[in-house]
Amino acid sequence: MAVVDSTAYGLSTEHSVINDEETQMSQDHPLLLGDHASRWLGIKVDRVGEGHAQIRMTLREEMLNGFGMAHGGMIFAFADTCFALACNSPSGSDGTITVAAGADINFISSAREGQTLVAKGTVRAQAGRSGVYDIQVTADDALVAEFRGRSRTIPKPRQKPALSHQSPAHDAAVPTQSSSPSAQHPKEARL
Repeated sequence: MAVVDSTAYGLSTEHSVINDEETQMSQDHPLLLGDHASRWLGIKVDRVGEGHAQIRMTLREEMLNGFGMAHGGMIFAFADTCFALACNSPSGSDGTITVAAGADINFISSAREGQTLVAKGTVRAQAGRSGVYDIQVTADDALVAEFRGRSRTIPKPRQKPALSHQSPAHDAAVPTQSSSPSAQHPKEARL
């Protein structure tokens, strides 16, 4: 296990103790620290820099649809990760983050279990806080999908204070006689 700076992209400090796989991912790009979806997908970073990224992922059985092909949602999530890496500086943030304002994908051909998908993303245009990025997804050098992402740079969200975790026994406290909704539903009152 290692301890890394989890504040580069406004991540909570509860994710600061991570395993070796997360350490490698966060060294590739700080955005990947605490990115459980990318870790589950098995994404590996080939290269990343200002305005570009290349990643890979091997298709597993649980990533397939009923036809035995890669599920479109898996391909979209994979391309979206490449988009996020290309949009955000690998050296950290200057008080801003870049997020998706929108994205679309065109599926060109199918991919099968065991194949390795490669996504290559590049910035196509940037003006002010907006950008356009193209991501090509291939398998065995055959084009699988074309993804276009539209980005928006926004101020980094403030970290929310950690919620206190109370025991289930506390949550099951005996209700009071008050007619106040917050007194009758203590969980709702804390939201």
